[in-house]
Amino acid sequence: MSPRSSFLVHALLLACTLPVAAQPAPRVSREQVGTRTSENIPALPPALVEQLNRYQNTRGATFAGWSGDCMLISTRFAETAQAHRVCQPLGMREQLTFYPEPLAAIEVAPAKSKLDGFVFGKDVGGNEFWQLHWFDLASRNTTLLTDGKARNQGPLFSHDGKRFAWSSTARNGKDTDIWVTEFATKQPRVLVAEGGQWNAMDFSPDGKRLLVMKYVSAAESYPGVVDVDSGKLTLFPVDGGKASFNGFRFAPDGRAVYFISDEPVKGKAQEFHTLRHHDPATGRFEVLTSATPWDVADLAIADDGKHLAYTTNEDGIYRLHVLSLPSHTPVKLPELPVGVVVNVGFSPDGKRLAVTMNSATSPSDVYVIDLPGAKLTRWTQSEVGGLDPSKFVAPTLVHYPTFDEVDGKARLIPAFYYRPANAPAGAKLPVVINIHGGPEGQSLPTFNPTAQFLANELGVAMLLPNVRGSEGYGKTYLGLDNADKREDSVKDIGALLDWIAQQPELDASRVGVYGGSYGGYMVLASLMHYSDRIKAGVDIVGISHFGTFLKNTESYRRDLRRAEYGDERDPAMAKVFDAISPLNHADRIRAKLFVAQGKNDPRVPYTEAEQIVKAVRGNGQPVWYLLFDDEGHGFRKKTNVDYFTAATMLFWQQNLIGEDDTAATK
Repeated sequence: MSPRSSFLVHALLLACTLPVAAQPAPRVSREQVGTRTSENIPALPPALVEQLNRYQNTRGATFAGWSGDCMLISTRFAETAQAHRVCQPLGMREQLTFYPEPLAAIEVAPAKSKLDGFVFGKDVGGNEFWQLHWFDLASRNTTLLTDGKARNQGPLFSHDGKRFAWSSTARNGKDTDIWVTEFATKQPRVLVAEGGQWNAMDFSPDGKRLLVMKYVSAAESYPGVVDVDSGKLTLFPVDGGKASFNGFRFAPDGRAVYFISDEPVKGKAQEFHTLRHHDPATGRFEVLTSATPWDVADLAIADDGKHLAYTTNEDGIYRLHVLSLPSHTPVKLPELPVGVVVNVGFSPDGKRLAVTMNSATSPSDVYVIDLPGAKLTRWTQSEVGGLDPSKFVAPTLVHYPTFDEVDGKARLIPAFYYRPANAPAGAKLPVVINIHGGPEGQSLPTFNPTAQFLANELGVAMLLPNVRGSEGYGKTYLGLDNADKREDSVKDIGALLDWIAQQPELDASRVGVYGGSYGGYMVLASLMHYSDRIKAGVDIVGISHFGTFLKNTESYRRDLRRAEYGDERDPAMAKVFDAISPLNHADRIRAKLFVAQGKNDPRVPYTEAEQIVKAVRGNGQPVWYLLFDDEGHGFRKKTNVDYFTAATMLFWQQNLIGEDDTAATK
């Protein structure tokens, strides 16, 4: 008997035993093609697939490191992102790796070493159990560096390339320890095995000491230094007892450190992450960005010790800054496009700075700044599928009031608003609310081909809110959704629905919600509370019950997630989870629902998707369900992404836009 026939027989038998008051489960139409299983998803119209094609063939390039006068970048030319080498501005992109799985971290051997190559991470089917490999550029041979089983991440060379550190769960499968090896011998040993999640941050210039960090949550980290030979760990004192830290680097003298933190300063609490300099030998301490009321996001120091670069996240817009060392004098920079600046890296001679830049109307590309001349040169120019970039929609930043107050005034929630440029006069536009994951993530005005397609081809507006709990807006805002305050962030979506209803160009009767991971939970929770005001929702790898999620997530993540969501072993917290989890209130989800999932997801197990699908269908509601056997926490293979995107657009056409509008797009 075929799986489909077996399912129908089971459904008929079940229907015969249902009580009279129960709703019969909707008939499920299942299709399996390769690694994809689709349930209730109609055949994709060829016209829609063709219309989407150019948007799905946009691509970006990100800086991965300097290799002499050349640079390594990550970009996709086939199914997945791979390592490429570029040796001059807008030069040929030479592909170096050709794996069916996308590469994770890429760490290039330092210029001072005698090594010519790079380390990269790669998993299988999105399971995130990355293995680290050495790629030798001279021979083009690849060598496995890790055990082939554990989860390995954060590769880091010493400045002379003789030592190599990384984080791994190899010791017990639960804790993320720091391992180290002499790269010539490649004999690994555990360096830090204190329990919890540890990361290697920076080697001292002589390679004898290693700055390390224990991560507990977005609001709590513990920095320290370890003697590499003896393994002796010394934790640094944390002002206030608890704080968040990001970048941590040795100063060029190997004595002082630069770091990013929200520790109190002179006993005064700090809302934002600031760039700091501390010399323990002299006791000198300085906050270098005290005048900037926003988070410092990242930092990098040139090998020649003459410059430090850092970025600030200012209401979702990134700014690049460079300081001369040791004076901390600002360096004049060329004007950069407005957007997001990441992956900052100095050239081996310290005279150039590579950055990855992304904006709402341009995908990621690599630019290089000549520091002495303050000149900006573009090194890569990624394709936009043959589309006209001048027609891309740039979002506006809006702030809408929510349910509670700050200093006697309504709290304002920031959101990026993509509005179709050529909307007919007087037309009411459908809206998709796109909710980020994390929950400590942040929606940024980055290139989003889906938002461009919705705006330019389907006439749909998109809103990306940064509800409470989002990073980038200070320590207080970050903690507003913790533990039993979880549903306050859902109320921020309710307030956004109110705001939509007040906008003359938006149609409050045609609102959809979309989100992945924690954003998927937010989709389900929004449908649970506001199904009378939301027509449809797309949940990607979302949490449907916090208790079952914490029970089934990979063991190396469990304590980290408990720090954010609460501990399911605590009866009081378990009661909260039962009250707020969509699985327990599936009967209140009356809007149309599309659930998409990767089978190998180590963060949010696929069982979270299957149980909500079953529960909603059990109440007589049809659900579209999509499962990829070769994906994990999100989709990274182009064929899979293309199918999911086309299915999502069809879902919006049928369940949000309306039949008349759908016909107009075919």
